Amino acid sequence: MTQQSDSWSICKRPAELVRLRRKRPRNAAERPGESDSSTASVAPTAPPSLHSQSRSRANRRNPFVTWDNALSRPKKVLVEDEDGEDVGVLMKLMSTERKSGDPPSRDSLAEKNPSEDDSLLEIEEQHANSLLIEDPLAVAPVSIAPISSTEYPADWSLKTRVLFTSPVSLTWTEQPKAQEEALGLSNSCRAQFSALPPNLQEPRYWSEVRSAFQQCLVYWQHPSLPWLSLFPRINAEKSFSGKNSPWTQDVAVQESLMKEWSVSLSSLYSLLKAGLCPYFYVCSYQFTVLFRAAGLAGSECITALISPTTRGLREAMRTEGVEFSLPLLKESRRIRKQHEAVHQRVEDEEEDQDCDLLRGDEQCQKEDEGLSRDNDDSLSWLKEMGIQDQIRKPESINIQLQKEGPTLSLDHKPESAVCVEGSHSFNLINFLINCKSVVAAAGSQTGLPPTLLAPTAFRGATMNVLKGRSVSVKNLVDCTYQHSSSLELTGPILPSSLHAITALLQTAQKGNFSAALYTHTPTAVMNIETCQEQRNKAVGNLAHCGLPPASVNRLQMPSTLGKTALTHIAMYNHSYTWKSG
Repeated sequence: MTQQSDSWSICKRPAELVRLRRKRPRNAAERPGESDSSTASVAPTAPPSLHSQSRSRANRRNPFVTWDNALSRPKKVLVEDEDGEDVGVLMKLMSTERKSGDPPSRDSLAEKNPSEDDSLLEIEEQHANSLLIEDPLAVAPVSIAPISSTEYPADWSLKTRVLFTSPVSLTWTEQPKAQEEALGLSNSCRAQFSALPPNLQEPRYWSEVRSAFQQCLVYWQHPSLPWLSLFPRINAEKSFSGKNSPWTQDVAVQESLMKEWSVSLSSLYSLLKAGLCPYFYVCSYQFTVLFRAAGLAGSECITALISPTTRGLREAMRTEGVEFSLPLLKESRRIRKQHEAVHQRVEDEEEDQDCDLLRGDEQCQKEDEGLSRDNDDSLSWLKEMGIQDQIRKPESINIQLQKEGPTLSLDHKPESAVCVEGSHSFNLINFLINCKSVVAAAGSQTGLPPTLLAPTAFRGATMNVLKGRSVSVKNLVDCTYQHSSSLELTGPILPSSLHAITALLQTAQKGNFSAALYTHTPTAVMNIETCQEQRNKAVGNLAHCGLPPASVNRLQMPSTLGKTALTHIAMYNHSYTWKSG
């Protein structure tokens, strides 16, 4: 009866016998110096028992696991040999050998653990595919700058979307109570900022934290139309098409909108000049203007950055008496001068082009007029012969385009960014109010004035709040799924709002979170350094500008990002790392 049950088990699991029998000649070939008794001990002399069958079933490799889905479904592998001993030492050795770049050899296995028998070698082959990659994040590492600091650089670009993730729960950012929202909006209008404790055990139970978060989301905008999204304005025709626009055909409505907009812009500049508003943005359908108060970004005077610009806009500004500079062209000229000894001939040509650009387009126009007069003089003999109508004259337009080639090549590029400083910023305000090109004359944005954005209240402004959404997700970290919370904010995210939110998360999330930043591309160049000679923090009268003192100190430092913007921010143990691009 016993012999019949053993035969039945052999027929039931033939693969087990094939596996064990295949092992004997391989071991015999690899160990020719061993005795026959050791070789014979490997061969099966009796059918496998029920206990060994259950262990082989647990150790068997899943035939449906492939190289593609091995990473998407992490496994917890626990392997034991026939004597019941753990072979975690073997897996640790394999991972160490993979990090060094050399595969684990049988000699090294024997040296590390000489008590392991030949069954461990077979277990190694069974689980080789599942242990090839220990960390899937090593395949595509996150390229974050290795420099860590307690603060990240000031970023003057506008963000359209920010995604925060943290291992600590972010449920406290969800819909606040009516009293908490009212307190946050009231503190924002009164510019009151409450100090929070350094370590919060449960932020969702702290009403002050939820009120402070609502205060960080507030921004002021003019005009404000609930059925239209007035940011961004550049390349936003699709968001305006199909919407109700009663001002497009009514001239009286357009004049009323422009009148109210002019009053709001004048109010903003007055607040900026008095130090009661730190900065504000003017978002047109073709360019964006950033006005900064004295003392911000390392400048001792009011500065304004315009990007992108065109030759026509620069010529109109120069006609109205607005003096400006091209910082990126100046920087490129300074760098080229350092290589003058090596590339003398190339440097002379490029320097002439930069000089023409900095002198302005008026000189180019004078040269074109002189060239056209020369062409007329050279062709005057045709009039004497009376055949001037029969012969086609050279096209002056082509000649003009050849002369304006270097100037037109800057249009709509980061190098076309314009900087206006000091008292000329007032002339720029008058230019924006009286210039008709700031309002679209055709298209879906016809007759709609530019959008004004500011962190503080001004005349005609509407209080708006950034839209937030909190979700709990699972991330794959070290072949295991870990729970994490995410917070998504959408809208025109101002530099001071971003700094206030990260400062609040540093306290509430125990110094561990990361953020993915989505920049409005035309505003990335606004991180350029406008004052080359002054690289220290400029002191200005910004005590009553409506921002927290920490945000003011951060925005007073000169920008170090150049014409790039922050794309990733990560904080670990209260230390920042960042990436720009």
